[in-house]
Amino acid sequence: MPIQLEIVTAERVVLSEEVDMVSAPSVEGRVGILPRHEPLLTVLQPGELHYVKNGVSMPYAISGGFMEVLPNRVTILADTAERADEIDETRAEQARLQAEQAMRDRQSTEDLARAEIALRRATVRLQVAKLRRNRQ
Repeated sequence: MPIQLEIVTAERVVLSEEVDMVSAPSVEGRVGILPRHEPLLTVLQPGELHYVKNGVSMPYAISGGFMEVLPNRVTILADTAERADEIDETRAEQARLQAEQAMRDRQSTEDLARAEIALRRATVRLQVAKLRRNRQ
């Protein structure tokens, strides 16, 4: 019995597909969801979201959001979500370097927090893109 997975951002429906399993980066740790999971609502942090279909794991880079789990449906409301093949590695690397520089140049704790979030997003995007390269 599969799970209906929906990944949605403000701009688009990124994915709507039946899958076997979902693994997401919750603020409380990585959460794995199988069919007939108990209802759950959790906050997502920037990280790698994976779903498995027919034994193949598909990675996405998300930058945070919310996940609602019902027994046979998972809805991800993400700030941003990108498939590995959508990630421009050059831009992600530039964003990583800019975030590292912003951390060094910080003027306040707010600047540091923003830079840390930007660094995490860029790092996740690079990790997901690397997964794609390793599979080719």
